[in-house]
Amino acid sequence: MSDADSPLSPAGDRHFDGLADKFAASLYGKARGELRLALLDRLLPEMLALDGQPLLDVGGGLGQLAAWFADRGHPVTLVEPAAEMRERARAELTGRSVTFLDAPLQALPEVAPGPWSLIACHAVLEWLADPRSALATLAARLAPGGQLSLMVFNRDALRFSNVVKGNLDKALADRLEGKGLRQRLTPISPLTDAQIVAWSAECGLEIRAVAGVRVFHDYLRRPAESDADRERLLALEWRYCRHDPHWRLGRYLLYTLVRPETASIVTPDEEPHP
Repeated sequence: MSDADSPLSPAGDRHFDGLADKFAASLYGKARGELRLALLDRLLPEMLALDGQPLLDVGGGLGQLAAWFADRGHPVTLVEPAAEMRERARAELTGRSVTFLDAPLQALPEVAPGPWSLIACHAVLEWLADPRSALATLAARLAPGGQLSLMVFNRDALRFSNVVKGNLDKALADRLEGKGLRQRLTPISPLTDAQIVAWSAECGLEIRAVAGVRVFHDYLRRPAESDADRERLLALEWRYCRHDPHWRLGRYLLYTLVRPETASIVTPDEEPHP
């Protein structure tokens, strides 16, 4: 595969041009996507202090998250480097207060420097070659008191899922990362809670809330097929998504990270300091 045809950027990040249909069908066109959005609909108002403040939606993809915030009165700036994803989002978000920027996360210091009181970055860091630096870039955009809604693909859940499926050699070798090739959607940098805890501290951010998204669904032997079963599954997911130990095996981990009011803004090239 030539560099021109590679789905990876020069920085080694996963590109998603040409995958809008795949995303729409695989991630949002199935029960797992509906469940993810249903849980976010309940979790976001509980985990964030929302008062209509402007939102920076980093890696906004097809625009589902931007729509949720825009419909609740937040002016949204959606940053997305994949042209096809961005144009799909633009079509879906017609009539809403959304501004679109064509840029990767690494370009935020130039295109959306902030400071921002509210940033969302959902299911993005796991597709980057250097998620640690990416989190530092996000942290540096936050105003004192600002909130970052961060959702990442959970490496521990991926390991557990592989064991459940019988992929024992893969789990023993800890070969969990995707290669970023072809149409496959296994993240290249699945993350652990321990990494988010450590990196947040490095950036001077406090973890105010955490939840697991899909703590049961992805381990079911048989999918919930009836509406009644899906309702019961949602009830179970909601009951346990913020309870230890269940949240730790969510397919995604959702965090509210806050820059303390008295903290200095840290750039990725600086050491954190009070």
